[in-house]
Amino acid sequence: MIKRLSIKDAPIINKIINEAASAYKGVIPGDCYHVPYMPQEELDGEMASMTFFGWAENGKLVGVMGLQPVKDVTLIRHAYVLPALQRKGIGTELLKHVMKITRTGRLLVGTWADATWGVSFYQKNGFTLRPDKDELLVRYWNVPPRQIETSVVLEINL
Repeated sequence: MIKRLSIKDAPIINKIINEAASAYKGVIPGDCYHVPYMPQEELDGEMASMTFFGWAENGKLVGVMGLQPVKDVTLIRHAYVLPALQRKGIGTELLKHVMKITRTGRLLVGTWADATWGVSFYQKNGFTLRPDKDELLVRYWNVPPRQIETSVVLEINL
């Protein structure tokens, strides 16, 4: 079941992000991985510009995906499913939902280049890698140069 989340859900959103992001340890560059991966204060600050959706099972939130309209595109932000429930279609259902409600026509997602499972997930769902990822990361995201260097951007036109 997919539901729209609010700021009151921020602690559980943060828990899901940090548990799922543990997969990045030893995969992404060490200078880019830290614990917690996303501090609660950072998420709280970002939530004002995003809409989060969650997947609940047995009344418990287990997956999240955020949408952020920026200029002429929409960004997928913070797409995570609890590790024990990954590869069960939850991420795909959340993605289908946000694709259906996106109104800009262009949906972009940035992820770590070495997180090949994430890149593959988006490609299986119709996204393509963008060769101009550096330009896109500068134009639509607020990320440090090191993250630009080690990331990819994928896009789907809706």
